[in-house]
Amino acid sequence: MNKGVLYAIAAYTMWGFFPLYFKAIQQVTPLQILSHRVVWSFVFLAVLVSIKRDWSKLRASATPKVLLTYLIAAVLLGINWYMYIYGVNSGFIVEASLGYFINPLVNVLLGTVFLRERLKPIHWLPIGLATVGVLYLTISYGRLPWIALTLAFSFGLYGLVKKLAPLNALHGLSLETIILFVPAFVYLFAMERSGTGAFGHLGLGMDLLVALSGVLSALPLLFFASAAHKISLTTLGLIQYVAPTIQFLIGVVVYHEPFTQARVIGFTIIWIALILYSGSNLFEHWKTRRSLAQV
Repeated sequence: MNKGVLYAIAAYTMWGFFPLYFKAIQQVTPLQILSHRVVWSFVFLAVLVSIKRDWSKLRASATPKVLLTYLIAAVLLGINWYMYIYGVNSGFIVEASLGYFINPLVNVLLGTVFLRERLKPIHWLPIGLATVGVLYLTISYGRLPWIALTLAFSFGLYGLVKKLAPLNALHGLSLETIILFVPAFVYLFAMERSGTGAFGHLGLGMDLLVALSGVLSALPLLFFASAAHKISLTTLGLIQYVAPTIQFLIGVVVYHEPFTQARVIGFTIIWIALILYSGSNLFEHWKTRRSLAQV
């Protein structure tokens, strides 16, 4: 099997099982979990950069324009990480999975608006259906599914910034965690001084789980970046549904989150939109390959 496919499956499978991990450390507040993710991700990535002896390259590439680009990426990543932790530990795993189901369609819209990519006529139907699905869920919930939408748009915008960013996966992610490290460390230090810090006070097992957040946060992002360079976007786009599908099943089957008739209808509309979107991409990919084979 293509290494890129294996990397993509590894990344999205890890992301899919994240709810189990965050539920295991839900004694820790979401903001402290986020801060630990940043700090321990920085430690893990710093070790990798040191092993590769890339610090001089990273410093040389950190021009003001590059720093601004990765500052924006870091803020978007922080928002996405926090919202996901909050959603999972507040009992909204199903809604969080919805965010990643609609993320591909958000990417299409962002590409059209910011990158002047032409939206194919066949893509308007799935985007319209997904919009109808979100509106239906909003009416049935009695509120906007803001957790799902925040996750979808923050990760979509993060992907957009990363598409325009110049550094490789390791250097880029390292720079993002460096930018977030100082506020995260200061916050954890303040929590410890106030007597409300979690690390070191909930037992060795919990401390190890919290420290593991660095590897669990950075590794799938590195796998994802490696996969993106090795396989087509069409293949990557199909594999990405592994993560929200696992998350959705964990929310409904493991944690028994309600999946009412209204949610069934809303999710079904969005799933139909995704099937149409993926099917159209596969068809276009098949046509392109067939044309090239005939040349």
